[in-house]
Amino acid sequence: MKKVIVLGDRRKGKVVKVVSRVLEELKKAARVILVDLEMEADLEKLHADYVVVLGGDGSILSTARRLGKNQIPVIGVNLGTFGFLAEFEVDEFLAAIDRIFRGAVHVTERMMLSCKVMRGNKVGYESLALNDIVVSGGTPARMIFCSVEIDGEEVTTFGGDGVIVATPVGSTAHSLAAGGPVVSPLMEGIIITPLAPHSLTNRPLVVASRSTIVLRALSSPDRHQGGAVASVDGQETIPLRKEDRIVIEKAARKFRLVETGERTYYQTLRQKLHWGAMQ
Repeated sequence: MKKVIVLGDRRKGKVVKVVSRVLEELKKAARVILVDLEMEADLEKLHADYVVVLGGDGSILSTARRLGKNQIPVIGVNLGTFGFLAEFEVDEFLAAIDRIFRGAVHVTERMMLSCKVMRGNKVGYESLALNDIVVSGGTPARMIFCSVEIDGEEVTTFGGDGVIVATPVGSTAHSLAAGGPVVSPLMEGIIITPLAPHSLTNRPLVVASRSTIVLRALSSPDRHQGGAVASVDGQETIPLRKEDRIVIEKAARKFRLVETGERTYYQTLRQKLHWGAMQ
């Protein structure tokens, strides 16, 4: 019998409403080894066949980072508003449980990024990112100059609200809202998108996944105004110091997502983002 972990955020009312119903059906087909509604368990130390995430895209992004080197296939059950990453609505998941545990689904892999904040020769912070890493002027938003180095070469300096470094998965998130390209999640590449650049010539850039990208905040807003920060997947915020370097590379591990194959990526773009819809 397959072993399953169930995750959700108890603070979100929809999770509490559906978890007992989901568990009742799950336990008929699998062995549930953990139910974590506090989002506190160390997932890197657990052995399971699947992780069922009850929530929206934010819950899935958080789970990807928490799994770390232990990238167990994730089944996303959408309880949020957008649900771009989640394959199932609740009723769809309940109807598909038997099919999932018979293996009649696909496990697809998605590239992630490794992010390190270097302070001198020491790592001040380290994390994975499924969507993106953003360097910005903090809160309230203030103009910042950020240099971009690729594979040891100083490429450009963006002046504006900051810069976004995204995966293909993250190309439909913050990067897209900032004018970046939509990149198929089957590709491996890194997207660098200036955030509200104070220039008519700055454009997004897509580079090879083997590239090493280093960002530096050359000018930083006053600390009393919030200071420069790095943000990972829009969920973790790291205050930056003057000499910090943000080193970004393709992660050694890939995020693994369970899909039925019934809905293509382009159908998802049309349904969730209204891509190509007539105005």
